Amino acid sequence: MLSAVPAARADEDTIKIGILHSLSGTMAISESVLKDTVLMLIEDQNKKGGLLGRKLEPIVVDPASDWDVFAEKARELLTKEKVAVVFGCWTSASRKSVLPIFEQLNGLLFYPVQYEGEESSRNIFYTGAAPNQQAIPAVRFLMSKEGGEARRWVLLGTDYVYPRTINRILSAHLTEEGVSSDDIMTIYTPFGYSEWRGIVERIRAFGSEGKKTAVISTINGDANSYFYEELAAQRVDAKAIPVMAFSIGERELLGADIPPVGHLAAWSYFQSVNSAENQAFIKMWADFTQQRDKTTNDPMEATFIGFRMWTQAVVQAGTTDVDAVRQAMYGQRIKAPSGFEVVMNTNHHLSKPVMIGKINSSGTFDVIWQSINPIRAEVWSRYLPDSAKRTSDWTFPWVCGGCIEPTFHDW
Repeated sequence: MLSAVPAARADEDTIKIGILHSLSGTMAISESVLKDTVLMLIEDQNKKGGLLGRKLEPIVVDPASDWDVFAEKARELLTKEKVAVVFGCWTSASRKSVLPIFEQLNGLLFYPVQYEGEESSRNIFYTGAAPNQQAIPAVRFLMSKEGGEARRWVLLGTDYVYPRTINRILSAHLTEEGVSSDDIMTIYTPFGYSEWRGIVERIRAFGSEGKKTAVISTINGDANSYFYEELAAQRVDAKAIPVMAFSIGERELLGADIPPVGHLAAWSYFQSVNSAENQAFIKMWADFTQQRDKTTNDPMEATFIGFRMWTQAVVQAGTTDVDAVRQAMYGQRIKAPSGFEVVMNTNHHLSKPVMIGKINSSGTFDVIWQSINPIRAEVWSRYLPDSAKRTSDWTFPWVCGGCIEPTFHDW
């Protein structure tokens, strides 16, 4: 049940927009640019006259890669600053930390990063990929002839909820595909981990036993830099043991002395996408940074999608009231930088494409495979027995975040 505390609202002069991204700590390497992406979008919207005749005002806080501080800052944005909406979080740990705050205070959060699913909140819109839009297609690609016909798997991730849940889903999927438990090795490391020598040696040994081996990486934050440096130091060739990353994109590769050429990533967008919408998006970013930075990535695109849909919903509702905007969000669609038309569904997730990118010598990605059409997100994984029975549909008044199917509506 929602608290009696009224929905967060902006004052009469401006519409306040909360920005809840780590600007320091281990996640700053990934999150800082998302703060700037929201600032760019606010600036652009204000040039168009704002929303409902009012200017947008950014309220930026730094939760400093600390999950408890995320909750503290979320409460501050909703109660003290009275923001109309919040764009923020990267890790699932941070999102789960703030989720009860948004539900208690009836705030609205747009979450722009791929995640593990298994969560459905009426106060969050998830604009990143769900497992069936990233993890499952990535594994299927690696198992295919085009992807190298991998038969042995290293599931390597940072030790928190996203990698552990994704690996449960992938282990169940691989088992269903006939992969033996002896051919699956799972490894977790702390945030900011830098001592990769021993782990890479284990991966090399595991991959030298006669079966084509692939690594699924859910490493987050600056640990990625250390991991790829060690792969290069030990000459782990992408043709022999490809790494498929779910949490590394163009921006995380900027600091690499030698790009990990040939290794892979699965996202819904890459900077190299050839579409008119993407060219406009890259130009918008380059102009905002005064040509100092022309690099975009998937979470930036997901932020762009969420922001544009929120502004459309506000205009449609004629108010920033959370309940009204939430209803207006259903069915919102835009032609995204990916070149695909993406739509917001009543499960608070998007229908969006899947793309596989290969890292080239310039440290960017060449798209080597993509889905023909956008794929509708599945909130609850069919590979987990309890989840396979659940559905998510927040269509008013049939509000259901995790109903057990079959669901019977008395309409």
